[in-house]
Amino acid sequence: MEDTMLVSPLKSSNKTILSLIDKISFSKTTESNLSTKDIKKLTGYKPKNLKIYEVAFTHKSENRTDVNGEKINYERMEFLGDALFDAAITAYLYHNLPNSKEGELTQMRSKIVSRKHLNEIGKDLKLVHFAKSSHSKRKFSYNAHGDFFEALVAAIFLDRGYNTMNKFIQKKVIDKYVDLNQLIGKIVSYKSIFIEWCQKNQMPYNYKSYEDEGKDNIKHFAVKLYVDNKVAAKARATSKKKAEEIASRRAYYKFQEKFEHDLNISH
Repeated sequence: MEDTMLVSPLKSSNKTILSLIDKISFSKTTESNLSTKDIKKLTGYKPKNLKIYEVAFTHKSENRTDVNGEKINYERMEFLGDALFDAAITAYLYHNLPNSKEGELTQMRSKIVSRKHLNEIGKDLKLVHFAKSSHSKRKFSYNAHGDFFEALVAAIFLDRGYNTMNKFIQKKVIDKYVDLNQLIGKIVSYKSIFIEWCQKNQMPYNYKSYEDEGKDNIKHFAVKLYVDNKVAAKARATSKKKAEEIASRRAYYKFQEKFEHDLNISH
């Protein structure tokens, strides 16, 4: 019943997507190592429609289009797979950690669905090997590993449905990479925790950043983190994002007891 409720809103759009995929023809001269045997080895079952996976592993450099001139590549499937993977992990944590609070569950999910983690999974599965591309695969960004993994998740959903996709995620991701005992209480992003804490306590905050004109050869950014119009922490790093995270970590330790009490977390 639950799976039917999750899938039913997507049924009509799925039929449209699949009908379009059926009309796509792939050139045999295009570099591709993808086969029915490969999909069965990756997912544990024989695909019903191999073309779905062909699209999932088609890089945008192929410049393919359908009869209407719409681009054909993995990007739309990556978008769908991202949402589906996030939903599957959310449901898993919700059912397996009934005593965890929202903030803690959010932090654990963030670590599992992080770009870094998805890249590791995609690399372990050697998904780039199956990509069709007009460019050398050596030029792919590291994020391509995670991109193709998300596209694969979407392909499984479109080909075999939510249940099979969920079983794939359980076997290939949760069983191999997720340790709930290690995830419980651990902080993934100090910035997100800090923002959550400020919002919960209705405290105004602001990150003020600027280029640091120091003597370093590499450009640095400096950040001042204001809480209730007062400087709570400062940091300096090679990117604005890193500087904000460091400043947030320093602010966390400054207010550590309040953080742990309010959000029920520990380092």
